[in-house]
Amino acid sequence: MSIIALGGLFGLFRAAPDIRRAAWIGWAGGTGYFIVALSWIIEPFLVDIARHGWMAPFALFFLASGLAFFWMAGCALAHRAGSGGIAFVSALTLAEALRGRIFTGFPWAQPGHIWIDTSLAATAAYAGALGLTIATLALAVLIWRALEGNKLMLAAALLGQAAILLAPITRGPVDADAPTVRLIQPNAPQHEKWDPDKVQIFFDRQLDFTRSGARPDLVVWPETAIPTALGRAEEMLDTISDAAGDVTVVLGALRFDGPRLYNAMAVLDGQGRLSAVYDKHHLVPFGEYLPFGNTLGKFGLRGLAADEGHGYSSGPGPAVIDMGRLGKALPLICYEGVFPHDVSGAPERADFMLLITNDAWFGDISGPYQHLAQARLRSIEQGLPMVRAANTGVSAMIDARGQITAYLPLGQAGFVDAPLPAPLPPTVYSKTGDLPILLLLLIGLGGAMITRRQLH
Repeated sequence: MSIIALGGLFGLFRAAPDIRRAAWIGWAGGTGYFIVALSWIIEPFLVDIARHGWMAPFALFFLASGLAFFWMAGCALAHRAGSGGIAFVSALTLAEALRGRIFTGFPWAQPGHIWIDTSLAATAAYAGALGLTIATLALAVLIWRALEGNKLMLAAALLGQAAILLAPITRGPVDADAPTVRLIQPNAPQHEKWDPDKVQIFFDRQLDFTRSGARPDLVVWPETAIPTALGRAEEMLDTISDAAGDVTVVLGALRFDGPRLYNAMAVLDGQGRLSAVYDKHHLVPFGEYLPFGNTLGKFGLRGLAADEGHGYSSGPGPAVIDMGRLGKALPLICYEGVFPHDVSGAPERADFMLLITNDAWFGDISGPYQHLAQARLRSIEQGLPMVRAANTGVSAMIDARGQITAYLPLGQAGFVDAPLPAPLPPTVYSKTGDLPILLLLLIGLGGAMITRRQLH
């Protein structure tokens, strides 16, 4: 359906008599697209309905219509370049690249994400998410041209779609003696997560899952898994260590450093010592912090997950943690798994990615699944497996080709033990990032402009 809708957008764009009309067609199409794709965004506002519920419809509309300005600019640029298919694909993909970067970036729900469950997703190892977006928009253009009566375009569209859907999907390698990782999923609904009458229930649930069954090599709890700030949690950490025995535990916790509050990932080694702490550096605007927080806080406006107007502080940046036998881990907390350039910005190549998240904020509709899909895409891009522990799900072990090897369903409390898949050699994308694709798009756009001038 997305491809058909995008094909219709291209048709309307081609029929636009001037650049102003083309721009507004892009904005209208983008607004509709993002309203559907991001409809889950109302869920965080429903956690505390009395305080935030009134914001939900405004948040969805203003987010969708705001993001649509990128498509507006893309369609305006494409019209100036000649209104052809190459110009449309190049300009709209450049708009998506810009959307993923400026104002802290928000590359969620890119058109190319629709292919993550297909064989075409494997090409992200070379061209990333933007390469998939090019393929999506190109196929949409082919479909529209086919509807205009171009039989060659129709054949190309049908063959392309069939090749994508019928091609086999390959799995990444798993060593026979791979270490075992236990993913803990307490399933604490967000409106109950910090309820004083229930926090102990969720904590004990994670303890029970940790001590159950055969000993794994690593236990991973999700984001903000303990109800006490890290610096005041000595007794709680001792309890966790007793439950884990000599097994390392990774868990999410809040951490104070003087007046500053961080969203952290802590590594509790087999001797019960904190061997590493990572602070989340890519925070969620209007969620974990509020721009101009002191001023807006005076009017009662705060980030959804922030205690004060300023909210959380940002950590120093990407890092790699030595996890002993398991190798080196690239820690990611929730939102950070959405940004390919954050993953590529690590100081060295890790052996696996380690993501903890609290997707309870996203409800039980499309949000958690979209977040999971983007985690899979990061694995394909980097050629690295990912360990993903989520509070309410979906917790999953993802191999280096983006395939899920073990998981816990959304909304279910439990744990799953899974062997850690092996990494692949560094991918082309892990070495080059988006630069080759951006150059290709600029060449395509420049070529379209030159062609238009020659024709006129």
